[in-house]
Amino acid sequence: MGILRRWWWLLPLLAILALVGFIIWASTPAGPMPEALPALESGAEVQVEAEPWLVFRPLAGNPTVGLVLYPGGRVDPRSYAPAAQAFAQEGYLVVIVPMPLNLAVFAPDEAAEVIAAFPEIDRWAVGGHSLGGAMAARFAYQNPEAVQGLVLWAAYPASTDDLSGYPLAVSSIYATIDGLATEDKIAASRPLLPDTTRWVAIEGGNHAQFGWYGLQSGDGTATITREEQQRQIVAATLELLSSLADPGSMEGLILQRQRSWF
Repeated sequence: MGILRRWWWLLPLLAILALVGFIIWASTPAGPMPEALPALESGAEVQVEAEPWLVFRPLAGNPTVGLVLYPGGRVDPRSYAPAAQAFAQEGYLVVIVPMPLNLAVFAPDEAAEVIAAFPEIDRWAVGGHSLGGAMAARFAYQNPEAVQGLVLWAAYPASTDDLSGYPLAVSSIYATIDGLATEDKIAASRPLLPDTTRWVAIEGGNHAQFGWYGLQSGDGTATITREEQQRQIVAATLELLSSLADPGSMEGLILQRQRSWF
């Protein structure tokens, strides 16, 4: 006991050091890869804004469907710019939300501010990659009146966020060589999602290729290129966004062009 009393003052110091270490760790996200940077530039079809969120706004027509995208844990939000640029080129408003300490668990309700900032959008989907997808599912669970769609990229809801009875359009997009959000984990999440959920397996894909931020510890080795995996992610996500659009709307017409995004 005497020894413990002698060194008790070290405990607060150790706690402070642990906190500082965590902040430094969380503040050094992965990515973006150089290949992602051109998608952050505005062009003839899409206007890109960097503050307070990454906003990709189509310049042709007035979008009525929007997507709020939460980044994966400790991933720079710019790593998802190529996919966001592709969605906007097809006529959808896309907002990628930077997170406190690059962890969506600290701001799962951020989508509410985004939705309030764009009253011209009639129908919203939320989505995200990995931890970002889990927190997007939490937002949908807690705010069923705010969103009509949910897109999960290598992600699944927490066991407390049971969406199975929600009238929600859901797409769960996962990769067969994902070493983190494994196929077994994705399969175990099925009871938490509506029966109408669309399950999309990307054969040969892995966890890190859902974005443009390089390799990831613990992940599997993909047997398809990042470009091919991104094409499949974009196509599957666009199907959900298109289902939210009004029949005959501009979004649906633009989707018919079937451009090559990557």
